[in-house]
Amino acid sequence: MAVDDELDQPHRWYSTNLVGVPARALASTAFNANPRCLAIAGAREAQAGLFALLDRSRDLNEARDMFVHYLAIAFGLRQPEPHELAAMGVAEQRRWRSSWRKLLQGWGMDANGPAGAVLKGWVESRFGLVPGYHKAPLARFPSPAWVAYLEEKSASRHTNNNIHQQLDLLYEFCQWALRRFPLPGSAMPARHLRLWRGSTRCEEQLIAGCLQDRCCTVRLNNLVSFSLSYDDAACFGDWVFEVQVPACKVLVFPGLLPGHVLQGEQEVLALGGDYEVVARYA
Repeated sequence: MAVDDELDQPHRWYSTNLVGVPARALASTAFNANPRCLAIAGAREAQAGLFALLDRSRDLNEARDMFVHYLAIAFGLRQPEPHELAAMGVAEQRRWRSSWRKLLQGWGMDANGPAGAVLKGWVESRFGLVPGYHKAPLARFPSPAWVAYLEEKSASRHTNNNIHQQLDLLYEFCQWALRRFPLPGSAMPARHLRLWRGSTRCEEQLIAGCLQDRCCTVRLNNLVSFSLSYDDAACFGDWVFEVQVPACKVLVFPGLLPGHVLQGEQEVLALGGDYEVVARYA
């Protein structure tokens, strides 16, 4: 294949990242089999006070309350009191402040909407993993699908208020929590999480093996949702993949955050790439 032809194929792209592991390695099945801890450069150092507080928490409930309160102050996410609103100008009252919570809620409604584009763009920026799908396959570049994705991931409505820094802290908080507390239903913190994912686009994702043989390798988008149970995953596709997801690739898990944030379907949000899976017809 000519070099120029390869440059037009985004699934062959790998950019620099902020976690110290080459993106090509991070996306591989070899990394999934033998993962290492990841840290976004500068994220914890920039907010050392947050993690000092977290280290003094007694349980996950206390820690998540600390996390939400800290980010509300640091990024101005607290809802203003009536007297505070009265003192603001009309433009300031209507200002849209992007937040990690709004993005996750947007993802829960439509992973291929504007919020999903911003989250996939954050994964690109921090981990170097290029998305393969957003509303349509992101195949050759340029294309209408790529233009639409680039426009959505950079729209000011969802990318203001240091949103990437907020997501950095969300990832670091998740990793902090996974190293100290077990996932619901587990006895202890684990290196891998046994998760499930329903799919209707299996042939597009398959890169090695055969679905009928059950054990195969699939290429997932750079950020994907998994379920904690087979039954939940079976609601989302004709096939269900059983996957061992490295804990270091997890961004959100049920119980990590207070309120209704991806809780309805017991959803785990994690980095994608190439995964060896066990496939079952739902």
